Amino acid sequence: MRAVVTRVSSASVTISGNINGQIGRGFLVLLGVGPNDTEETADRLAEKICNLRVFEDENGKMNRSLEQVGGALLVVSQFTLYADTSSRRPGFTGAAKPDAAIPLYERFMAHCRERGFDVQHGEFGADMQVDSRNDGPVTILFDTERPL
Repeated sequence: MRAVVTRVSSASVTISGNINGQIGRGFLVLLGVGPNDTEETADRLAEKICNLRVFEDENGKMNRSLEQVGGALLVVSQFTLYADTSSRRPGFTGAAKPDAAIPLYERFMAHCRERGFDVQHGEFGADMQVDSRNDGPVTILFDTERPL
């Protein structure tokens, strides 16, 4: 799995002119699923992101987690994170097919909810408009093919 996690003061996803998900302080997570990903992969990545300490403490240091600041997550499926950019026109055959990707996308969100977080989301495969107010900015890239 690949994820681009941005610390935000607010974020929303709109589908067909309607807001589908919206959060205040927290993480905007653009999440891509690869063909070799498993439920264990989804759980491990969710755990890593939920425990990420990138919110400022009283000394201005990035030392607080999402839980410590009462943050939420907005998770948006993003198969383009698996783009093959070896040519001018990217290919996306490296991304998992929807029948494999959707359950793992759902599993990732379920794991975050089980941890007690408010998890808002887009719609897998939909044309979405994502708005965010980046905080910092702080953006972290995760790739489960590399050590977490």
